[in-house]
Amino acid sequence: MRKWLARGGFALLALVLAVLVGLMVWEPLAADRGTPPPKGTYQAEIIRDEFGVPHIYGKTDADVAYGVAIAHSEDDFSTLQDVAAMTRGRYGAIAGEDGAQVDYLYHLLDARGTAQRNYASVPADTRALFEAYAAGMNDFATQNPGEVKLDRLFPLDGEDIATGFALRQPLFFGLGNTIGPLVAGEKLNREQGPPIPQKSPNIDEPAPESVRPAPPIAHTQASGRTRPLPLHAGENAAFAGSNAFAIAPEKSGDGVTRLVSNSHQPWRGGVAWYELVVESGEGWHYAGANFPGSPFPFLGHNEHLGWTNTVNQPDMVDVYRLEMSDDGSQYRLDGEWRDLETRTVTLPVRFGPVVLPVRRDILRSVHGPVIANDNGHFAIRYGGMDSLGALDAYYRMNKATSFAEWEAILARLDVPSTNFIYADEAGNIGYYYNAAIPDRPATIAGKRPDWRGILPGNDSALIWNGTVDFEALPQVVNPASGWVFNANNRPDNAAGPGSDVTFTDFAPEMGIELRDTNRARRAARLMAEADVIDRETLERIKYDTGYDRSGYVADMLDAVAALDLKDGSRLAQAQALLNGWDLFADNVGRGDALALLMIRPYMGADYQNGTIPDVREELQRSADHLMEHFGRLDPPMSKLLRLRQGSGDNRVDLPLDGGSDTLRASTLWDVDDDGRLSVRHGDSFIQFVEWKDGELLKSESIQPYGAATTRPNSLHYADQASLFVQHKLKPVRFYRADVLKNAVSRKIVRHR
Repeated sequence: MRKWLARGGFALLALVLAVLVGLMVWEPLAADRGTPPPKGTYQAEIIRDEFGVPHIYGKTDADVAYGVAIAHSEDDFSTLQDVAAMTRGRYGAIAGEDGAQVDYLYHLLDARGTAQRNYASVPADTRALFEAYAAGMNDFATQNPGEVKLDRLFPLDGEDIATGFALRQPLFFGLGNTIGPLVAGEKLNREQGPPIPQKSPNIDEPAPESVRPAPPIAHTQASGRTRPLPLHAGENAAFAGSNAFAIAPEKSGDGVTRLVSNSHQPWRGGVAWYELVVESGEGWHYAGANFPGSPFPFLGHNEHLGWTNTVNQPDMVDVYRLEMSDDGSQYRLDGEWRDLETRTVTLPVRFGPVVLPVRRDILRSVHGPVIANDNGHFAIRYGGMDSLGALDAYYRMNKATSFAEWEAILARLDVPSTNFIYADEAGNIGYYYNAAIPDRPATIAGKRPDWRGILPGNDSALIWNGTVDFEALPQVVNPASGWVFNANNRPDNAAGPGSDVTFTDFAPEMGIELRDTNRARRAARLMAEADVIDRETLERIKYDTGYDRSGYVADMLDAVAALDLKDGSRLAQAQALLNGWDLFADNVGRGDALALLMIRPYMGADYQNGTIPDVREELQRSADHLMEHFGRLDPPMSKLLRLRQGSGDNRVDLPLDGGSDTLRASTLWDVDDDGRLSVRHGDSFIQFVEWKDGELLKSESIQPYGAATTRPNSLHYADQASLFVQHKLKPVRFYRADVLKNAVSRKIVRHR
């Protein structure tokens, strides 16, 4: 008997080991091996300046794109692989549950299908960039096999790179703010736009109080609530901010046209800015920054013109409740039953050394992707769906040489959303509320649909096609004020009194946002007050750390002041600090640290239309944190708010200023074990560009860390950090002669 038990035990152990081995190796074996790009020959020169910024040269644009991939891989191959895994639906095999939720989004939005259907129609010279870029990543992986995270991830081709665009671009206008709550089982809380007349009960039905779909990954936290989808286009679209300014020569005081790019993005990861300068023999010469997985910059400047972007959030998404058959396999549309498209996918979810296969059904109707939940089936439709136009639009704008040429490219509306702030050598400036807003009818059969609610999915008249015309969007060109700006605010606050658009000129069904940020209120006031906006004034505005006592800031301070607290108590002392706070997050006032902790949850509630925090609880939490880690309620804010990078001998730990929703932005942070706030999102790539008649353009920039953010042994791991915290910039070496004078390395890279 003992022998049989022993044999049974060994058999069970062998079975367990076999299962474990299977779970460790199944994912790469099941994955499709990629297709290499078409054969091509590329040669690029990569010269790095004193800050390690790569300047990439080639005879052709494709040569340069190949060099872009090599240079970026040298600095951050780890993140590039994460993005590549997302384009294959395999990120969960690297990043576990969070990665698998991105993979679910990849399947739900049919990112690969979008690329497959549209990539061949992208102009050949644009496709050539994507194929060359893929070849560069493949070559780096081949030459550095020890750095490859995931078996069978390479080779990549141009379609893989294009798929990354299809996956990420909808998240910038807030699609995740609809999908996330649906998946997490939360009530949809979409921002209200301009008032829309009362809906007809025959057309619309009310949104359910709660929508509870089955989560894509069967996992809950200790709280019992399913984790929402991570939004990798800016961590959370509600917090994706930026500032942008353009000053005309007649307003600058010295005849200079100025453009300031001040994007607020995560400091690490798939949507962290990477600075580069490109130049080819085919006329492509551009300095700016891109995201991992792009062969060209998304913002910056060439010799003649430049632009930058800020996130806007028009109502680009509509939600439909489907009328389903009893068995859930069909939905009714215009009185007829149609089959619900269903396919089953396997999401890889890494847990330690093993990768679990999780099966999920992906649903789709003629409206778009469908999410099933306890209350029914909900379809979503959004602007820019099934489009790859942005691939070509950004490339063409990179090479545009005049205002008319650049504007004509933007007018195609191939970039689904984001505000554009523009300036050029001729002194033109402009603000464009760019968005591929759905062309929704104001009335259907004499009745007004509630485009902000949940629409009935059984009426095809509600399934719009196309977008509003470019000319119908808010835009301000060469205003009398001499300046334009945006800080994620409503478009009728862009150029000052007498120069702004009138909000009532725009149809309510466009769903243009009504919110003004604190940053926007500050910028608008400071710029309107300035008779001249010269370089010094512009820098002072950009680095402003002030809050206006209005909106959620006033609400928070008023609520604190209204608390009835026991004299001498810790909370009463905290209350007194905030009552006397000077409204600046500049490391000077005694209440700065306490205010920093208090404001962020109020900002989050305001940005996301969430529940207003309990002021007493927040004051208690903030006071307790400061006492626990600093032993006082009024430590210098610079002791609390830190720029941190690396560990050991490579560690950088520097004081920061600014706060959530100040023009000097320190928006999101991690709370470290020592109680310090390690910023991870806020002011990121900053660039000042200047054009003056008769002179070469001048450009300066800065990043929070350096060019090689994931290479601790690199000299450029964090060599910009000290300048960044001091509000200083470094030169952009736009011209080759200047690059060569300041080069620290130079190499030729080839693909044959």
